[in-house]
Amino acid sequence: MRTIIIIPTYNEMENIENLLNVLGELYPDFNILIVDDNSPDKTWEYVENRSKINEKIHLLKRMGKLGLGTAYVEGFKFAIKNQFDYVVQMDADFSHDPKMIAEMIEKLSEFDLVIGSRYIEGVNVINWPISRLLLSYFANLYTRIITRLPIHDATAGFKAFRIKVLESINLDKIRSNGYAFQIEMNFKAWKKGFRLKEIPIVFTDRSEGTSKMSKSIVYEAVFMVWKLRFRSIFGLLK
Repeated sequence: MRTIIIIPTYNEMENIENLLNVLGELYPDFNILIVDDNSPDKTWEYVENRSKINEKIHLLKRMGKLGLGTAYVEGFKFAIKNQFDYVVQMDADFSHDPKMIAEMIEKLSEFDLVIGSRYIEGVNVINWPISRLLLSYFANLYTRIITRLPIHDATAGFKAFRIKVLESINLDKIRSNGYAFQIEMNFKAWKKGFRLKEIPIVFTDRSEGTSKMSKSIVYEAVFMVWKLRFRSIFGLLK
């Protein structure tokens, strides 16, 4: 099965070389797509040079900082256009363990969307301040209560899809970013009848680079769950 790993980047020069090396060693047959938002630190330039000597590394360079959700949407469209079978999404900062990708891909033989979950077996988060941990944990509890989405970590960013899931969702109608984007994709996949599976991971906060978290990302997620619930009730979900 043709597999592509999609990684959005913005100022990730401190991580990208090591990550590409690790992924290349672990999964030499996989393709890797970096979607870069014109990083001032020239992350895109490094990836562009790597892509010239390795045909499995691809770059989508965008005009500016346009957000996580739109970056993934462009990556998903690339995967569909180029007829990949499996699509993995992950962060560039090693908060997601690359070794877990193998288990996620294995689970795609039975499921359509596999989610690397921080909360399916207790709380498996390292290096987060207690305030952020509580915010994340209760945001997921809130999401589960409002949407009835039967997963513990709806905001997780470490996931693997069968391509048919992405083909079934109208990606042009995705308007959210950040946490809200993850919730929206999970909810739509679930409502379309696809099989979702959470597997436990250990999430380790970045040791290099700067977090992209902001208050606007949190507020967006708070209101998105209600939008999804009401659109589902009134048959407006696409």
